[in-house]
Amino acid sequence: MSSRDFYRSSRLEEQVQRTLSDVLRSETRDPRLLNVIVTDARVTKDLSVAWVYYSLLDKDVSPEDVNEAFVKAGGFLRTRLAKELTIRRVPELRFEYDDSGIRGAELESLIDSAVAKDREHESDGDEEV
Repeated sequence: MSSRDFYRSSRLEEQVQRTLSDVLRSETRDPRLLNVIVTDARVTKDLSVAWVYYSLLDKDVSPEDVNEAFVKAGGFLRTRLAKELTIRRVPELRFEYDDSGIRGAELESLIDSAVAKDREHESDGDEEV
């Protein structure tokens, strides 16, 4: 892959992410897609497929329901991308749930818990002296 190809795919990924974020925020009617954030987009080397990664703001909505909504809205989203992108063929869209935010919050909670326990043990040791 040449540096020109890398630049082109990187630029396309940014455009896909930005455009889909805007469309989700302002043009979708499906309530399952209202609290969705597009976290990343990756395109294949031949630019034929775009993997769109998303996170959920609402913990009560299941990723499966959102994925189903994305599949249903796929044609609409590709049409909106076609209006914005300057390429001949709009990539096929595939959607993947990104749970890194949840995993990060869980890790942060575990770290906070461990630090609190360490402080507890330190303060217990100071009282015995």
